[in-house]
Amino acid sequence: MYKVQNPQYHSRVLKYAKRNRFMNYIGFDLDVIEPGRAEGWLSVRDYHKQQKGLLHGGVISTLADIVVGFAAYTLVPEDCNVVTGEIKVSCLRAGTSDKVHAIGRVLKTGRKLNFCEAEVWDVNGENRKLIAKASATMITLFPGDFGSEPI
Repeated sequence: MYKVQNPQYHSRVLKYAKRNRFMNYIGFDLDVIEPGRAEGWLSVRDYHKQQKGLLHGGVISTLADIVVGFAAYTLVPEDCNVVTGEIKVSCLRAGTSDKVHAIGRVLKTGRKLNFCEAEVWDVNGENRKLIAKASATMITLFPGDFGSEPI
């Protein structure tokens, strides 16, 4: 469905995810990397929670941003980067489980902009509840844009 401009997108995303200190710190793992799509899981720890043991909204927003970023990153040329131009996260209900699943998709691609969406799910065994939806505009940075070097 999407035009892949870098046939090595999968290994490129894995390489970046592996060395991403923030992702490693919070314990977020990608498990699906496809053209225009990225998914991952978080095992919730105490430091991810706020009052009453609920998943912190900042964690939810971060997971949405990560998966839409990687979804967009799968579609850009090898010498390009992707940054978040805008993201809106709507928290629908509280996260209370020990596992969270985040799914990011590119809805529409362009030369400089990728319009994306994310869903964040609270997962307790077979029970899943949607806790957040996000829409984002990811910006493709070409060589020379803001002094960017490919990652």
